[in-house]
Amino acid sequence: RRWRPSWGFMALHTLRMIPYWVATFYTSLFRGTPLLLQIFVIYYAIPAIIDYMHARYSWFNIPYPSAFVSGCAALSLNYGAYLTEVFRAGICHVPKGQTEAAWALGLSGGQTQRRIVLPQAFKIVIPAVGNDFIALIKDTSLVSTITVNELLHRAQLVGGRTLQFLSALLVAAAVYWILTIFFSFWQARLERRMEHDRARA
Repeated sequence: RRWRPSWGFMALHTLRMIPYWVATFYTSLFRGTPLLLQIFVIYYAIPAIIDYMHARYSWFNIPYPSAFVSGCAALSLNYGAYLTEVFRAGICHVPKGQTEAAWALGLSGGQTQRRIVLPQAFKIVIPAVGNDFIALIKDTSLVSTITVNELLHRAQLVGGRTLQFLSALLVAAAVYWILTIFFSFWQARLERRMEHDRARA
C-alpha cells in the first residue's frame, strides 16, 4: 500500500521549517537592501508604529527609541544577517566525516555541534568575521545621517564651528584608519594563533 504522510506529520514538519523560513527571510531582506535605507526605515518607521499603537490602544505605552538605539539596531540587524551566512558557510565547510565519527563515538547531536563542529567552524570563519567587524567600524559613520553624535558627526560639527571642514574630516579619517589598523593587527594575531593550534593538532 502506498504510504501517505499523516496530517500530524505534515504539521510537525511545517512547525520545524518555520525557523528556517524566518531566518531565510531575515538574511535575504537585510542583505538585499542598503544599510543606509535600513537605518532610515528603523529610525522613522518605529516611531510611526508606536504612534499608531498609541492611537489604537490606550494601554500601549512604549517610549520612542533614541537615534542611537535605532542606529545600533540597524547595524546589528544588517551585520547579523551577513554573519549568519558566514557561520553557515563555516559549519558546512567542516567535513561530514567529523560528524559521522562523533556519532560513532556515541555523542549526541548537541554534543557533536558543541565539541566537534563549532570549534572547527570558528577557526574557518575568523578572517570573514574580522573583515565584517572592521567594515562595521567604518559603517558606523552612516548613523550620523540620523543625528547620532558619533565620530563623523562630531567632525562635521567641529568643521562647521571652525570653518575648517577638510581638517576635521581628515582627522576623522585618521581615527577610522587607526582603529582599522588596530583591529586588523589583533585579527592577524588571532589567525596565526589558530593556525599554530591547528598545525600542532
